[in-house]
Amino acid sequence: MGRPERHKFLLMTQARIDHLATGATAPQASTAGETARDYAHVCRAISHLSENWREQPSLDELARHVNLSPAHLQRLFTRWAGISPKGFLQAITIDHARSLLRDSASVLDTTYEVGLSSPGRLHDLFVSHEAMTPGAYKSKGAGLKIAYGFHDCPFGKVLLMVTEHGLAGLAFADEGEEQAAFEDMSGRWPNADYVLDPEQTGPYAERIFNPARWQANDPLRVVLIGTEFETSVWKTLLRIPVGAASTYSDVAAHIGKPNAARAVGSAVGRNPISFVVPCHRVLGKSGKMCGYHWGITRKRAILGWEAGVQEQAGAALAS
Repeated sequence: MGRPERHKFLLMTQARIDHLATGATAPQASTAGETARDYAHVCRAISHLSENWREQPSLDELARHVNLSPAHLQRLFTRWAGISPKGFLQAITIDHARSLLRDSASVLDTTYEVGLSSPGRLHDLFVSHEAMTPGAYKSKGAGLKIAYGFHDCPFGKVLLMVTEHGLAGLAFADEGEEQAAFEDMSGRWPNADYVLDPEQTGPYAERIFNPARWQANDPLRVVLIGTEFETSVWKTLLRIPVGAASTYSDVAAHIGKPNAARAVGSAVGRNPISFVVPCHRVLGKSGKMCGYHWGITRKRAILGWEAGVQEQAGAALAS
């Protein structure tokens, strides 16, 4: 894709995102709780689609698999994803993944090319980020107060961890696995002081998964707690806009370490702020869905949900 075409693609993507920020309908249910319940139901459908996408299962076949009527499944799935099961199936195929990767290398540099104001400007969540000092990481969080809480979201339960500097952690948990998710996350910074405070974390949950709240004039504050190498990788992931993807090797090249693709993969796997720092948009060179800390099914679910965000934004712009 040449420079003019890249610019056109990026400007269209930005226009769609800006339109969402002004109030386009989001692909989600009326409440976070309803959306989380929807995910519990459609997760089985997503798993079936993920495992059998080559056979292109029909709506009737999918409905039989999840023990719902085709009409009920169509309504439920579309309310959750913003697109139909057929549209979702198209979004998780290898052909679609490859199309996301066509501009993988250059998409990491496009923020400056189109003259936008900051490295995070193209990112769909409009993130304002900073990194903790290396000393804070080496001390394993000593002296750091972290408020945490569990909330419903489009992908089940979400664990959020917040410091005075901003969002520090986001993890997903299936029903009954909340404690395991907390132990996994708190183990990263074992010397921090953890306080259960869902009232403090709730406002983050309300805006992170609501495209209408993704506003450039009110960026989401996040704090990256990791090694210098890890934070450089995570900052690079923030450059990947919705509707695009990158590869481990391209991320490695972008941070000036072209031979460190394996190390980049490890850093991506240790990303503590899932979804916001979009490690789900890193794919294998062939378009293969590589490992995801919170499960491949959830990774496909997020990419399909984002496809719904784009489709609704595009429809709103066309109307």
